Amino acid sequence: MKFVILIHSNPQPWAHPTSEHTREYAALPQEKKDQLSAHWDEVYGQADANGEIVYGCPLGDPNTARVFHYTDHPMPSDGPYAETKEHLAGFFVIDVDSQERAEQIAEAFSCPGDTVELRPVMRPGDEA
Repeated sequence: MKFVILIHSNPQPWAHPTSEHTREYAALPQEKKDQLSAHWDEVYGQADANGEIVYGCPLGDPNTARVFHYTDHPMPSDGPYAETKEHLAGFFVIDVDSQERAEQIAEAFSCPGDTVELRPVMRPGDEA
């Protein structure tokens, strides 16, 4: 089963890992930051060793994005793509045996100041 982990964030300045650049994360005691980091390292390391990490990619600053709205033809405009405080910061595609395992991995990506979304990847012919 393939899933995508979408990481939404609004770090200031825009940088990766995004969690290290948010107000919420900065306010944490160092001990909690260390715990979150160790947990992520452990879960990600196991998932990578198991071949469950298919691909991951951080995304650039949303202010550098171009948005294409279609009326009579595609019309580009400056980004970010949405009028929102949080923007897509990056993603990981995972291939796991169950929804439960996908949730275990996605949970490790969740940090103060970020929002993590887990969604199944549809294949051609899948129904919504």
